Amino acid sequence: MEYLIHILIIAGIYIILTLSLNLIVGYTGLPALGHAAFSCIGAYTSSLLALKFGISPWIGVFVGAVFGALLGIIIGYPSIRLKGDYFALATFGFGIIVYSIAKNWVSLTRGPMGLPGIPSFSLFGYEITKTWQYLIIVLVFALITLFILRRIVNSPFGRVLKSIREDEIASETLGKNTIKYKLMVFVIGAFFAGIAGSLYAHYITFIDPSSFTVMESITVLLMVIFGGMGSISGSIVGAMTLVVF
Repeated sequence: MEYLIHILIIAGIYIILTLSLNLIVGYTGLPALGHAAFSCIGAYTSSLLALKFGISPWIGVFVGAVFGALLGIIIGYPSIRLKGDYFALATFGFGIIVYSIAKNWVSLTRGPMGLPGIPSFSLFGYEITKTWQYLIIVLVFALITLFILRRIVNSPFGRVLKSIREDEIASETLGKNTIKYKLMVFVIGAFFAGIAGSLYAHYITFIDPSSFTVMESITVLLMVIFGGMGSISGSIVGAMTLVVF
């Protein structure tokens, strides 16, 4: 039973990652290949805050998400004007850069040795150590992510994203600042990826750079494609199916 709950927790974390990437790839049509970089930033930020400063993981999750969003601005601003394969290569390169920094900045991240002993969540002084308790936390974050992203894609903002995916030039002729919209959606996706990375770190209680390679980004992209790009429910099905497999 513990193993099944573990699978559900990992699936819940990947659902958050897949939903956030689907917003970028499926709804906006941006071929991003460095999504694991944002979860890496979220995981290391939250973990280091807890280990070095004793900051609660509840706060660390959101700080990690904010740092992920900031990285999204740093990556997105220079690369968002690129088209197609060039954008994919730019995000691919940034993913490798973030991985390399995590691996080689030993004084901060401990490099390949990783960060052990990451504290788990606690509630009213009670540390959450049982897997079924952590499953509830992950489900709450997954449901919040699902609710927010569903509202986004069904809003006028979401309809602009779909128009950019279908014909960016036509969107521009209607007076839409497509660069601004693409950057905003990139930052939103990075924010939720940061949350997923933080949840993973505080659940496993150990992270190292090998958890955030470019292959991890491709895995999440495969989940998006498997479930169907531009589909909220498809992201859930794709993540659940591939994690179980």
